[in-house]
Amino acid sequence: MRIIAHLDMDAFFAAVEERDRPRLKGRPIVVGANPEDGKGRGVVSTANYKARAYGIHSAMPVTRAWELSEKAKKEGRPEVVFITPSGHRYGEVSDNIFTLVGKILEQACPPKFEGGNLERVSVDEAFLDLSSLGSFEKAESVVSKIKMEILSKEKLTCSIGLGPNKLIAKIASDFKKPNGLTVVREDEIEAFLEPMPIRKIPGLGPKTEIILNQIGVKTVKDLKEVSLEELNKILGKPRREGSGSRPRKASGWGIALYKKAQGLDDSPISGQEEGAKSIGEQETFAKDTLDPNFITDRLKLLTASVMRSFQKSGFESFRAVVVTVRFSGFETKNRSYTLKEPVSELKTLEFEALKLLYPFFDKRENPTKKKIRLIGVRIEKIK
Repeated sequence: MRIIAHLDMDAFFAAVEERDRPRLKGRPIVVGANPEDGKGRGVVSTANYKARAYGIHSAMPVTRAWELSEKAKKEGRPEVVFITPSGHRYGEVSDNIFTLVGKILEQACPPKFEGGNLERVSVDEAFLDLSSLGSFEKAESVVSKIKMEILSKEKLTCSIGLGPNKLIAKIASDFKKPNGLTVVREDEIEAFLEPMPIRKIPGLGPKTEIILNQIGVKTVKDLKEVSLEELNKILGKPRREGSGSRPRKASGWGIALYKKAQGLDDSPISGQEEGAKSIGEQETFAKDTLDPNFITDRLKLLTASVMRSFQKSGFESFRAVVVTVRFSGFETKNRSYTLKEPVSELKTLEFEALKLLYPFFDKRENPTKKKIRLIGVRIEKIK
């Protein structure tokens, strides 16, 4: 029996800012680009729940967030506080949190190999493999302890989903935000998933939603009634938005979506095995985007996180840098560069990763200007 948890910090960047600046307590907070009185460029990285009540969300253009703030101000509601991200600070807090989580896991369920119980997906979320505990009751006790310890030590809240696989755990962690804990057992998957709108399925974006809505598919239950053959046919129709007559390749997405509607997912926890020769991080965005400011900021955070893991690993150098980019349609590209000499500096890692990323903003790697849903960075040839 598999028991997987998905831990997701609640409005992480904004929560750290509110915690560290008591004067901001209770205020709507947006972390992201400077709005410059409605003339700024860039997007929102994180909005706390007070700001979300104004309609502001991550990946939204910061100019639109500013407009919503001004609207709320005219209505007599508190003005939004806009804060420039502090990637180094968030990385430190993230390391503290996941070191704490790792210690609890080591005591509760020793891993088969180092890192095997914990997969950090981004600076503020991770999957935990609690299968060795043998029951959801024991797993719920462990994750409850994790929530309490994070709140006690870091004064931050998180939401956790428990399920029989990564897919269900991730959906469950979002079910009762903020500060939620949702448990979905194997025999509860159908009742849990079926009433949900299809956008709750990870990876299903607005364009696919529109296509499916056109044939009456609005809930997961509706989606389950569509055959795999029909689903592949639908997703293979020519795109109508932003890409001329280029066909949408099903390329496994129809199959993947069909399985997700059933609640099926056999992907493993990707811990770093002892002796592994690569260290990496990746992040799936809340909303597909092609905003270079937002994406480069996220890449810098990922490189900083990879470097911290590298420094703790006991290795001394690396020679290869790999950047992963996944587009809205799930097409995934990896680009790598091998340095002439071994290196160990964050400055070099960030520089080489950005060089690999930049072509995805223009015709060199992205001629049809497809939006990006995931980026990752990895170092290889480690010694």
